[in-house]
Amino acid sequence: MTATRHFLLAAGGTGGHMLPAYALAGELIARGHRVALVSDDRGLKIPGAPAEMDTHVLPAGRVSGGPLGWIKAALAIRKGRRQAIDLIRIFDPAVVVGFGGYPSLPSLLAAGSTKRPRVIHEQNAVLGRVNRLMTPRVDAVAVAYRHIQRFPAGHEMKLHITGNPVRDAIVDIREDGFPPLPEDGIFRLLVVGGSLGATVLSDVVPAAIAMLPRALLDRLQVVQQAREDDMEAVRAKYAELGVAAECAPYIADFPERLRWAHLVIARAGASTVAELACAGRPAIFVPYPHAMDDHQTYNVVDLVEAGGAIAFQQPDFTAAEVAKHIQRMALEPGALEEAAERAAGCGLPDATRDLADLVESFAAPPMMDVIRVGSPARSATAGSVAATRAGGA
Repeated sequence: MTATRHFLLAAGGTGGHMLPAYALAGELIARGHRVALVSDDRGLKIPGAPAEMDTHVLPAGRVSGGPLGWIKAALAIRKGRRQAIDLIRIFDPAVVVGFGGYPSLPSLLAAGSTKRPRVIHEQNAVLGRVNRLMTPRVDAVAVAYRHIQRFPAGHEMKLHITGNPVRDAIVDIREDGFPPLPEDGIFRLLVVGGSLGATVLSDVVPAAIAMLPRALLDRLQVVQQAREDDMEAVRAKYAELGVAAECAPYIADFPERLRWAHLVIARAGASTVAELACAGRPAIFVPYPHAMDDHQTYNVVDLVEAGGAIAFQQPDFTAAEVAKHIQRMALEPGALEEAAERAAGCGLPDATRDLADLVESFAAPPMMDVIRVGSPARSATAGSVAATRAGGA
């Protein structure tokens, strides 16, 4: 039986940072441990936190806005570090785990001052700013992809491929397999654009569907996430085409919609990519062009190389190209099912468990042996990036 220990998690204030932290917290609590989480006010408003988890808000700051902004951020981080040291002395965590974002920095710095083991988890295929800063200082770096950009040289032996934690409901989809698609059956398309939708998807996808032959339109069902400002126009376009469509600013029952879908068109955030791969759903990705370090482009490298997805840079995401790919996939069920299998091959359904195993291993070594991944995980090749831009499912 595993001894009860305390773990302190620290995560930035976005869903991309918080949801993996919640998943790890839930797994550690289920194993009999006690967990506390540090973030900012924004992060702790994100739903999904385990009820048994303690939460704390600490000053963190954000480096921006020129010299004055840097000074303000440094003062906030210094204050947050002092408070985090006090928290660590009271809570006495065996390990401190960071999930990126500036709110994770004070706790990770405090863990160093108090001689606690430190593990960081990177959700994207490009190491974020805080995780880049902390990599030389921490004991282990958990990553989600074989190809990691901007990883500091000389620290490859700290790498562990665990994947991004996904919800149990998504793992259940994987176990159910790909939904049947008879040659003349209903073809179900799911369109998602991140937490708030994406105008480019609202513009391009309905225009692409308008180019499809009538016989395919009669078989088509669409569920599309759209921004509030785009909703009326998107609904009107589908009604004009006579296509059965549901549109909403937020898809509350996303796991069920993903189970339902044959094809997904989406942005390429880390959580979205992980969930589609785990579920085994072929996709057309449109990486957000303004993402930090273009990390969404790199997030889809493995899926595209495997043949489970195609990806377009936003200027190349045209109605004509999208219509061509939708028609090809709808008319070739065998190819679509093969793409689904290839996508599933990239999924890591045990990510939450593996991340918890890694974290536990630093609580009281040698609780377990950990597989270390070295230089093959360090960086994507130029060929990988080219495949992301031009590859096909």
